[in-house]
Amino acid sequence: MIQRLCRSRFFKFATGLIAGAALLAACTQIPQLPRESAAMAATPSAPPAAAPAPAQLGTQWGEGIESKSRAIVTKRLSPDQPDEVAMLGYNEASAVRRDAGSNPERRLNLQLAQGDVEWSVIDESNRPLPLQRARRSNDMFRLAGTEGARYTLRFRNLSDRSYEVIATVDGLDVLNGKPGSLRNGGYVLRPQQTLDIEGFRKSQSEVAAFRFAAPGRAYAANTEAGDVRNIGVIGAALFELEQPEAPRRPRRDATPPQPSAFPADGAYAPPPRYRK
Repeated sequence: MIQRLCRSRFFKFATGLIAGAALLAACTQIPQLPRESAAMAATPSAPPAAAPAPAQLGTQWGEGIESKSRAIVTKRLSPDQPDEVAMLGYNEASAVRRDAGSNPERRLNLQLAQGDVEWSVIDESNRPLPLQRARRSNDMFRLAGTEGARYTLRFRNLSDRSYEVIATVDGLDVLNGKPGSLRNGGYVLRPQQTLDIEGFRKSQSEVAAFRFAAPGRAYAANTEAGDVRNIGVIGAALFELEQPEAPRRPRRDATPPQPSAFPADGAYAPPPRYRK
């Protein structure tokens, strides 16, 4: 994969993305930093008391959804210090109820960056999925998913600031399919705008929809960059930005795109390879 390293005090992001018709987004291509169950035999005096493994969901590489993009240049105000890092867990409904307890704290969204940005997970009917956690726990909020259902990550900017949003699903960056890192580039969220991330980005014009699936069908379980230990968690990091510059316009005499013999070695997430 061809990548560029931006060396300056501020991170410069050469690749930008727009999710939807009027949503401006940008990504930076920066190289990544280098990177049992126990069986118990039954005996007459100590019968086993093993509990069944908890139900679990992952996120599958779903159908293609149109999501156009374009390039812009941005600068982080604090390149090495995000304004917010947050995580959401997800699982099958009965497992979430068990983890949250009988009287959980409930929300429809999380407030990030001191309330500047509202983060929610939206179902196919455009409704936020409820988030819950045990009231006496510092653990992450969790949401209940349904196998086969599609979902969207929604970030709503309530402020007059611009933010870069880096999102991961099952430990994989939603833009390039690599292990999540704060050094990766993300989507640009302008003041008073809403960013919908509907899937893993396949190209400048398309994403692969997020769909809840059995762990064995999850994208993270069927790509070299994935790690099954990270299945069931969604991450988000925010960096405040200087006001993004205007999009770069291609030169009229620019050479048209050429066919590629290795299309997977690009800046976006490679497709999964399911085991037979």
